[in-house]
Amino acid sequence: MPFKLISSCQIGLVGQEPTLFIGTIAENIAYGLTDKPTQQDIEEAAKMANAHGFITKFPDGYDTQVGMKGEQLSGGQKQRIAIARAILKNPNTLLLDEATSALDSESEKVVQEALDKVVALKRRTTIIIAHRLSTIRKADKICVVSGGEIHRVALGLR
Repeated sequence: MPFKLISSCQIGLVGQEPTLFIGTIAENIAYGLTDKPTQQDIEEAAKMANAHGFITKFPDGYDTQVGMKGEQLSGGQKQRIAIARAILKNPNTLLLDEATSALDSESEKVVQEALDKVVALKRRTTIIIAHRLSTIRKADKICVVSGGEIHRVALGLR
């Protein structure tokens, strides 16, 4: 399929520096959707991204204002909200560019397990860009890239 035919609604992106917008946590998780999700849908995505726990500790919960570019949140909290947004979007392809880099190892493990379940349930393509071996441990294929070129392709570590 030519790249120009791929719609942005078919790809979910979570980068190293996730973009958050002025508004509430719930609005940031639901950002970009054409159909308004229910609060239950938002909370389910947050649970899968290991974000629900910290969100509910805020006095305003999902109605907490994140500030400009998410300045009220830590880097790990922003990443989990971005992961929840990608999960809620339910794209055909999920692109994770160092998406768990700001998480501690325990949060990374929980989020990675959730992402593994999402991928398995939805049978979607997931492209993971990572430096940590733990992040790619369940990959079907691993490509080693250096200098903009693929140097090696191997079967995953399963």
